[in-house]
Formats: sequence, C-alpha cells, structure tokens
Amino acid sequence: MPRAATENTSRFPMQIPPAEKARLMRAAALERTSLKDFVLRNALIAAEAVIEKSERLTLDEEQTRFMMDLLDNPPSPNARLVAAARALSFRK
Repeated sequence: MPRAATENTSRFPMQIPPAEKARLMRAAALERTSLKDFVLRNALIAAEAVIEKSERLTLDEEQTRFMMDLLDNPPSPNARLVAAARALSFRK
C-alpha cells in the first residue's frame, strides 16, 4: 500500500556514477548527515552563490567614481529621451 505524503515534496531523480556517489557518501558521512541532506544543503549553497553573482553588480573604485559623478551631474537628455518622455506622458 502506498505511503501517504506527509509534506509537499517533489522528487528529483538523478543518476550518479558509482565513484562520484561514493565520494558524496563519504563526505556526507564525515559530516554525519544523510546523502540527501548533504547534497541538498550544498546544492542550495551553490545556487545562492550563482544567484548572488548574477544579481549583484560589483564596481571597482574607478567605476564607482564614474557612477557617482553621473548621479551628481547627470547629462542633459538627448532628443530620443525627450521624445520617449513626451510619448509616455500622452499615454496617461
């Protein structure tokens, strides 16, 4: 008889070569955790790093000064920007 689900989970089937699975199992054992918990925890850490890297902009000192100067002294709007602003105001 099938077991009733106690929480809302999704399966993530994955085939792993035996040598790599053995390495993951060894690492999980060293941390005294299950293979599932070890893989999930480390995959989430890697996912956060990838997301952080793609969503955060890092500037060096020269780039920061350039951006701060643009914020303090913005250039005058060109003709295309003025036209776009006018077109936007007519929509409202």
